[in-house]
Amino acid sequence: MNQIKNKKAFTMIELIFVIVVIGILASVAIPRLAATRDDAFITKAMTMLTSIRNSLSIERQKRVLRGQFIQIDALGSGTTVFGNFSDADGDTGVSVLEYPELSSSDKYHWRRISDSDTYFCLSNTCSDDNTNRIKFQLSGGRFLCKSGPCSTLGAVAE
Repeated sequence: MNQIKNKKAFTMIELIFVIVVIGILASVAIPRLAATRDDAFITKAMTMLTSIRNSLSIERQKRVLRGQFIQIDALGSGTTVFGNFSDADGDTGVSVLEYPELSSSDKYHWRRISDSDTYFCLSNTCSDDNTNRIKFQLSGGRFLCKSGPCSTLGAVAE
């Protein structure tokens, strides 16, 4: 009588099949995971844009209630993009955001042109000649998108 031997290992064909299936799954998953970083940056930038605009609105309303009508000139100074509000009297000491954003020229960051009311939202498509950078300007107490692909952040170019 033939005795059936117990199988204690995978055959070469089974191993190759598993490796091929894992390779196919990885080739589908990796491009989708790579796109999530850009999506996360856009979501973070949209949230920050909304927070900045809300903070500006609240600060304007507080000033009106106190009877102060000095216009806000800047949203940060030095190495911070969104630090403290500044007006004609200087730094007010009132924070724009709870945690200030540092100015950086790296991708996925915000940058402020020093001594200016111009701010850039930098994406991974930016080049050194400022193309594809979303330019914002503080004008009349409002934070407006002036140039670049504003619709990326849900903003309308003014």
